[in-house]
Amino acid sequence: MPAPLSSLPASTASGPAHLRVDGISRSFPDRRVLTDVSLVVSSGERACLIGENGSGKSTLLRIIAGLDRPDTGTVQVPGTVGLHHQEPPFDPRLSITQVLAEATAPLRALAARVEAEAAALADEDPGAGARLDAALESARRHRAWDTEHRTDRLVQGLGLTSVPRDRPVADLSGGQRSRLSLAWMLLRSPDTLLLDEPTNHLDDEGTELLVELLRGWAGPVLLASHDRAFLDEAGTTLLDLDPAPMPRAGIGGDTDADSPGSGFGLTRFTGSYSAYLQQRRDDRRRWVHRYREEQEELHRLRTRVRTDQQVGHADRAPRTEARASRKFYSDRNATVVARRVNDAATALERLEAAQVRQPPARLRFRGPPGSVGRTIPPGPVLTADRIGVHGRLGEVSLTVSRRTRLLVTGANGSGKSTLLEVLAGAGRGLPTGTAAGGVLTVAPGVRVGLLSQEPLPRPSARSVRQEYAVAVGQEQASRHPLADHGLLAERDLDRRVGDLSVGQRRRLDLAVILADPPDVLLLDEPTNHLSLLLVSELELSLPDYPGAVVVASHDRWLREDWHGERLHLPEGTLG
Repeated sequence: MPAPLSSLPASTASGPAHLRVDGISRSFPDRRVLTDVSLVVSSGERACLIGENGSGKSTLLRIIAGLDRPDTGTVQVPGTVGLHHQEPPFDPRLSITQVLAEATAPLRALAARVEAEAAALADEDPGAGARLDAALESARRHRAWDTEHRTDRLVQGLGLTSVPRDRPVADLSGGQRSRLSLAWMLLRSPDTLLLDEPTNHLDDEGTELLVELLRGWAGPVLLASHDRAFLDEAGTTLLDLDPAPMPRAGIGGDTDADSPGSGFGLTRFTGSYSAYLQQRRDDRRRWVHRYREEQEELHRLRTRVRTDQQVGHADRAPRTEARASRKFYSDRNATVVARRVNDAATALERLEAAQVRQPPARLRFRGPPGSVGRTIPPGPVLTADRIGVHGRLGEVSLTVSRRTRLLVTGANGSGKSTLLEVLAGAGRGLPTGTAAGGVLTVAPGVRVGLLSQEPLPRPSARSVRQEYAVAVGQEQASRHPLADHGLLAERDLDRRVGDLSVGQRRRLDLAVILADPPDVLLLDEPTNHLSLLLVSELELSLPDYPGAVVVASHDRWLREDWHGERLHLPEGTLG
């Protein structure tokens, strides 16, 4: 068992003690993302941003890191700030060795400063003693003499040991680049740590190492993640960016009422993710109930103001025909009518100002719109006999029937994604035959579809609706419109594909696959980038999928609840 890896303590330099965000708002030409978001993350606290895809998590992290500017609001951060996100922060032409050297350069500089001040003290340089004390404290605080051990521990724990150190970053897979970026950020040990989906490409060992690191991190940590087990283990606070039942008047109307998450404020929850789920269900139920009651009362008051203009029977004459009597009854009737109308109008005005905004329509994944497999004969639909890809996948044999539910597991580098790519290649009309070794056989007429681990490249200028129609064909798009899948909000369908978040682009990929459901559905890390709610609904829908399903995943919640077959790819078996 390797020795535990401790993180660097936060800087003691002057400045704010905690991460503070005050009144941040951010809008883009086609939508509002964040409105009046405020939060405080204390040193040693691990706050987790959660919310629907497109609710502004990545935008907020970029604003805090200084990579984007808010429309309004301020940010205060202690010491240095580091953001781990989708794009590597280093030149792709560098080798792994050069990237690691760049990451540890500040630590090596601290050790060199100690040596320089020690030499200055030996030369009786005035003030060298005080400078040496300060250099020693800084080097000790940042564990500058432990750099090599920390580097090796991170490279091992993040599954990069088998990758040659002289390999350029440009030649790495997407998962390897993501893990190298995480190692780079952790080695630099910023005082304020920001992480955007840090576990997307981590296996169990890598996630365990990251949790260990974060639990010992002295500075504030703010992260966005859809990994449910990771949230339970690493998080101390949950910050929900999904809409809350705030007064409608306070947000300027229901501009984004159909949005699943438009960042109106922020809800703080202290506790586990499991406990949060139940509270969120209860809160939404109360919100929907209050909204309905308020709408009924508004309708009643508006009707009363419109129709309650008189009291009694206006056409009935008073008992006496005397002029004074008629005037008395007329004045009394007018006074009562005016009082009641004014009372109703006042109550209406107050309720209109205080009413909660309409609860956004929840995106509900509805599964495939059609049926599959009806023309496929009984028996195996796909058979792999000792297939392998040199350097990427050891020999694997498997049989997939019409109703197979297969979960593929294994550490990073064991070949899970490669296996699904080989199986998907057969489904794209490639001839039955060898896959760099072994034999792959697909039954006649069987269609195979793959949801890749990362969003597919698509023309960024097209609208989401247009791209869907191009990808599936106009006839299929008319028969099964994109909105029918329940994967994207109505307001997002006419946005440019390039303006979507990573999670929203992956939802589009899933919709394209399910527009004409394949006989064999391959899902590579289906929980990556997708919102917590969608992940739960996707998992619940898998048993009812009318074809075969093969899933490759690191997600521990998914694995623990899996009831189908399993295939584990062991480490060290690559050909």
